[in-house]
Amino acid sequence: MSTGGRSSFTAWSPLRPVARALHPTLGAPSPQVPDAPADPPLARAGAEAHTVALDAELVGQARELAEQLLATVDDDGRRWRHTQAVAERAAEGADAVAPEQVNLLLAAAWLHDVGYAPAVAHTGFHPVDGALHLQRSLWPPALVGLVAHHSGARFVAGVRQVAHLLDPFSRPGYWSGPVADALTWADQTTAPDGRRVTVHERIAEVLQRHGPGSPQSRCHAQRGPVLIAAVRATEDRLLLARAAG
Repeated sequence: MSTGGRSSFTAWSPLRPVARALHPTLGAPSPQVPDAPADPPLARAGAEAHTVALDAELVGQARELAEQLLATVDDDGRRWRHTQAVAERAAEGADAVAPEQVNLLLAAAWLHDVGYAPAVAHTGFHPVDGALHLQRSLWPPALVGLVAHHSGARFVAGVRQVAHLLDPFSRPGYWSGPVADALTWADQTTAPDGRRVTVHERIAEVLQRHGPGSPQSRCHAQRGPVLIAAVRATEDRLLLARAAG
């Protein structure tokens, strides 16, 4: 995707027609962040029929904000390259979600790692830091929740003993269902430098980079299978969509 020129970021507000309703799976309350994956009933086939699209303008704003924030990360542009590749990957996986949800997926892909930006990184746990920043800036709740829970963040939060930070985002559609799965697929089939990899290669790289005592390694027995299942579910949905098309 082109990075193009920048324009000033305008925060989402209820007065702008970007999200008049949420996906049903993004609106069902859940009492707590689960320790194990769950497939909520509202995430099953057919639930997508009642969704309303996010405005396409929001996707462009998401890209601009991600570029602005990740430019401040001292890593020679590595995180930004990864983010660009994840967003491109998400666009390739658009057929795995309902047409009304494509913009939500794309915006979440652009913003999933903004919590690494120094100005945003208050807790040190990037999914939550990114989500809290977006929440304060009045981005749509569904988008905020997807960022908070991307790629099995709840498992890492559990072993880091910061699961309570996810309480404001404890709705099932933020961590499971077609959009959450497709975001995980895009992230977990893209290496840190932007290369395309398999989910198994990505998981192995994370475990090696962070080490055996890391939170990622300590929750791997729970998190790994969930990441793989999300990738497989997305690939299955893409196969079905392509066969039908």
